[in-house]
Amino acid sequence: MADPRVTKFAKVLIEHSARVVPGDRFLLEGTTAAEPLLHELYIQMLGKGAHPHLMMTLPGLMPFSQEEMYLTYANDAQLDFVPTFYKLAYEQFEGRIRIHSATNTHGTTNIDPAKVQRYHKGLATITETQFRRGGEGTFKWVTTLFPTDGYAQDASMSLKEYEDFVFGAVHANEDDPVAFWKTVESKQQSAIDYMKGKSQVVLRGPNVDLTLSVKGRKFMNSFGTFNMPDGEIYTGPVEDSANGWVKFTYPANYNGVSVEGAELTISNGRVVTAKAEKNEEFLVKTLDIDAGSRYIGEFAIGTNFDIQRFTGNILFDEKIGGSFHMAFGAGYPETGSTNKSAIHWDMICDLRTDSEILVDGELFYKNGQFVFEK
Repeated sequence: MADPRVTKFAKVLIEHSARVVPGDRFLLEGTTAAEPLLHELYIQMLGKGAHPHLMMTLPGLMPFSQEEMYLTYANDAQLDFVPTFYKLAYEQFEGRIRIHSATNTHGTTNIDPAKVQRYHKGLATITETQFRRGGEGTFKWVTTLFPTDGYAQDASMSLKEYEDFVFGAVHANEDDPVAFWKTVESKQQSAIDYMKGKSQVVLRGPNVDLTLSVKGRKFMNSFGTFNMPDGEIYTGPVEDSANGWVKFTYPANYNGVSVEGAELTISNGRVVTAKAEKNEEFLVKTLDIDAGSRYIGEFAIGTNFDIQRFTGNILFDEKIGGSFHMAFGAGYPETGSTNKSAIHWDMICDLRTDSEILVDGELFYKNGQFVFEK
């Protein structure tokens, strides 16, 4: 019997996140492990008069997933190659829905990092197209996740517990999940409005002492249109403005590798020293992938207090209420960011204890809560 939460999940993705209208051409990306959600999306999208195009991959068939096979056996020319159908869809379609649905989230851990980095450099054109067209309003993209055993194990949950967590986080249990996400939009808008015309942001706490500029930049209200689940406000700081130090309190996961205790010193916007308690070499190599990867593409504050536990998946973890995160690498042009890179690596820091954010010298945020005067 089909899980009714999957039906509601698909509904909120189509009607709220992707805003599908008749005639839209949409790429549906996911592994075969996400078949229940892909099935619902396909049917509901047809019902909207749109044109769904399924692009399904193999999640973890023995001995390798499709991604592992490619990274293991592809030569340099193949790693540099921009996939034809993805390139066409990102350049010409009206949107895409990507469903993370890996069954083994650590499959690429022992693959040569140089091969992984080369592969992602090859995909940089697609990433840039997504961000550019998204900023222009000509490409509607949303990223989400379907619960699998792999993600459940990362989160130290049973599959049933993790399913409940995921469907709860996207509010597929609500009678009207679309209406719920509309309320999130209105609640966050007051913080967005406050930030208009502001210049300097200062973060202070046990794990951060950082100053950056948002002058001329736009804060975005993230309420389920690009990510699902959601709950954050974000911008792209002035590229050469950040100065200070931050130690990220949660593991920073990227391409199946977990970097723990990442500690960065930033000068004139650029990471000048990077160390970690675990996988420091991977951290440094990834930050050296190209000219833009040591600069901050995104600064964001997590607002989703329905997500309070770390799960090892950035889609959920970056939204943790009472945290902030920064992404090193590609920025979002709609915020005013001009930083370009093959990577966009989010790293999260808790702000719920003895921490504050000042905006132009005024207290804006303290111990995980907005405190500004409207």
